[in-house]
Amino acid sequence: MSNFVFVIDTNKKPCDPVPPGQARRLLKQGNAAVFRRYPFVIILKYPASLHPGPHQLKIDPGSKTTGLAIIQQDKVVWGAQLQHRGQKISNDLKARNAVRRSRRNRKTRYRRPPIKNRGKRQRSKGWLAPSLKSRVYNIMTWVLRIKKYVPITGVSQELVKFNTQVLVNPETTGIEYQQGELFGYEVREYLLQKWGRKCAYCSATNTRLEIDHIHPRSRGGSNRVSNLTIACHECNQAKSNQDIRDFLAQKPDVLNRVLSQAKQPLKDAASVNSTRWALFNQLQQTDLPVEIGTGGRTKYNRTRLELPKTHWLDAACVGTQDMLTVLTSQPLLISAKGWGTRQMCITNKHGFPIKHRERKKVFFGFQTGDMAQANLPRGKFAGTHVGRLTVRKTGVFEMTKHIGKVSPVRHKYCKAIHRNDGYMYAFSTISH
Repeated sequence: MSNFVFVIDTNKKPCDPVPPGQARRLLKQGNAAVFRRYPFVIILKYPASLHPGPHQLKIDPGSKTTGLAIIQQDKVVWGAQLQHRGQKISNDLKARNAVRRSRRNRKTRYRRPPIKNRGKRQRSKGWLAPSLKSRVYNIMTWVLRIKKYVPITGVSQELVKFNTQVLVNPETTGIEYQQGELFGYEVREYLLQKWGRKCAYCSATNTRLEIDHIHPRSRGGSNRVSNLTIACHECNQAKSNQDIRDFLAQKPDVLNRVLSQAKQPLKDAASVNSTRWALFNQLQQTDLPVEIGTGGRTKYNRTRLELPKTHWLDAACVGTQDMLTVLTSQPLLISAKGWGTRQMCITNKHGFPIKHRERKKVFFGFQTGDMAQANLPRGKFAGTHVGRLTVRKTGVFEMTKHIGKVSPVRHKYCKAIHRNDGYMYAFSTISH
């Protein structure tokens, strides 16, 4: 079953979301019209008596993907997975810096700087890099957008993803949940993400994974997270209390990978830790009560409720949740794409200009970023496709879908269904 449909009345006041079948009947009877495609919103043609029930918006922030879920009286009526573009922003800034530096070196003589660190700006307290700030902005965009279409009465945020200081040194005191029953869930979830949810020794997936000491405790190994890994039951038993160099003597590549990965910091956890308070402060400015929970509590709820591991179901399990009924199995997949670039001169990989962009954005009624439906009559991609367009002056476009690209797509076969708003949309075809 797909997500519930958002409903607003003729005065654009949010009403309770309705099942897809009821929304279909309202549209067929002429009592409502389509207001927006993504997320799907219908607008009633009459004022409604507004007595909406309580709706809780739950957020599971992530470095690459954030889970969103709407809970109505212990029922999951809507879910979404928001994919961030933080790494692309970081890469683009590095590329721009390289092009500018190359151009300066080509066009100006070397001049010795008169003062070291001249012009260095002081960063304000709470400063975030653009790649991290974009994650906060993406989430807030969708919180405010959903608030316009759903009578949200509260927000739940997974505030503490991982406390890396406590994980590195479990003897640290003064942390509330460290002494509780959920500390084991924090460590295990940290390790599952760090090692890609597969056995570190044989790369087995879809099996029960156990925590293993890289350097055995019986040989002086510690409980630090840098000495822990994830292994399947067979590998864990086969290794026993052997030194890892003896156990992987015949697999030097695996040995080097495990030892190097064990020392690597968890980049994704660090980015979430850097943005969690900025997001919390932004959520408080919405004038909605904000509930917080830990990653351990989220996993505890999901395990107890026997739900699969997905971002949007993790979001549904954030905070206090005794019971949960999932009424949807098709979350909305949202990918942040940005609004394009203002760069007019296109350069090659060496930084030399090769061509200039057109000074127009709209061609044949479409612009890059529009979601369209293309009915292609012939060719390799014959059929109906829905995706995000990349337009060309020639009228031969390219379409990006969640599972790949479709090209060529001629403008005469396209029908716009959602104008560019900086995101690409699709629906998950995998049910839980």
